[in-house]
Amino acid sequence: MRLPAMFKLIFWMLILLLALSFFGISLQAIVNSPAGQANFSYLLDLLSRAWQWATYWIRPTG
Repeated sequence: MRLPAMFKLIFWMLILLLALSFFGISLQAIVNSPAGQANFSYLLDLLSRAWQWATYWIRPTG
């Protein structure tokens, strides 16, 4: 029996969190750091631009 994709995603996210905990890496420290904030802002900007480009090219012309 195959697990739905959402359960697989949750499973692998839990494994990733356990691995990060094992190596002593804090997600809260990464997110709250200035470098983490800059990286997330940059990533959100890229995703926003990609979304705008995709919706521009996919928009129906009727």
